Amino acid sequence: MISSFERAPQFYVRLSGLFYLVIIGLGLFGELMVRGTLVVPSDAAATAINIAASTRLWSLGIVGDLSMQLLDIPIIVLFYLLFKRVNAGLNLAATFFNLIQTAMLVANKVLLVIPLLLLGGMAAASVFPSELLAAWSYLAIRLHGYGFAIGLIFFAFACLLRGYLIIQSGFFPAFIGGLLVVAGGCYLVNSLALLLTPDLAALLFPWIMIPVLAGELTLSLWMMIKGVNMQKWRQSGIEN
Repeated sequence: MISSFERAPQFYVRLSGLFYLVIIGLGLFGELMVRGTLVVPSDAAATAINIAASTRLWSLGIVGDLSMQLLDIPIIVLFYLLFKRVNAGLNLAATFFNLIQTAMLVANKVLLVIPLLLLGGMAAASVFPSELLAAWSYLAIRLHGYGFAIGLIFFAFACLLRGYLIIQSGFFPAFIGGLLVVAGGCYLVNSLALLLTPDLAALLFPWIMIPVLAGELTLSLWMMIKGVNMQKWRQSGIEN
């Protein structure tokens, strides 16, 4: 695969662009269509009622999130192979940041299984009062939100480094690299605000995610439709 990638990366870049677009779609589905409709802020009882009545949708949200992390792997490999010609050290750092983020988000999904077990009619949970089950479930969901934010700190640094590598390489337009740097900054500010000043985070969200969506969506569409700049790619092979 590596040798064929070195000779003609275009197919792999376009395929990864498609994967990236699917990830964005799945992320929007999980946040807006699942948790956005079933989780009622500051109301554990209402949230529990919604999840108990829509366990299939909640399960689909978990599977969708895990599918995102599965699709992350080929994209991480693609970016590693693509940018190792540009700056091996920064490229390796971006790869590790991305892998840590993906591993954390996979582990974090276990927290979303807790409400499914407690509210989905599990026999062992029936001995506890419904109010307690609702409270535990809501706590698990809140913990998932914090775990997600922590994972995105690592992804923020991956975006910052890859944005710089895009600008330096010319494999994609420099403005896309700039958009990715801005996206990384927004991820970092949003996560740190949630951990340090939740009131500020509530004011920033969801508006701070607009530059994130713009940057990642632009990159994914460019990869899928236009692909890598083959002239720059060939030049980088000669230089190395």
